[in-house]
Amino acid sequence: MIKNRLYLAGFVLVISTASSLAAQTSTGTLTVTATVTSSINLIFNSDASGVALTGSGSNAATLALGNISAFGTLATGVTRPTVTATTFTVSSAMDVNVTKANSTSANYTLKAQLGSADATNSWTVGGVAVTSTSAATVSATGSYATNNNYAVGLTVPFATATATVISNTVNFTATAN
Repeated sequence: MIKNRLYLAGFVLVISTASSLAAQTSTGTLTVTATVTSSINLIFNSDASGVALTGSGSNAATLALGNISAFGTLATGVTRPTVTATTFTVSSAMDVNVTKANSTSANYTLKAQLGSADATNSWTVGGVAVTSTSAATVSATGSYATNNNYAVGLTVPFATATATVISNTVNFTATAN
């Protein structure tokens, strides 16, 4: 009988120890909130009639016109729209594609501005003069989700020395209308 009581006491001890070792739990609730805002995205794409852009499909591309001159052969995709008595202009087509999300905007305004002053050469985007002093409106009603073609033009004086490297940045801003 004592033996049975010891077994019973051991059994009760095992049961009570097992229940006291059970995992402790707690609960909580996390409330998640978010507010959807409208947005637009601008990327540059190579145009079939222009020079292939390095970085095409991104918002930071390079248009390398190569060797330019008033009368010689130009790289594929570069045109020479004008030659005057004192200057020549070269240009190449490129595409700007602006997409929108969560917006009722019907179109956008595209502006361009040179990154630094150029006292020697003249620059255009889509036929619009572009300088470093203020952003010029290239399009007041750009179409979303389509490649909008713009020619980037550079006018160089004949007095420019051979082997002069011309470089600048054109900063574009698309604003939803």
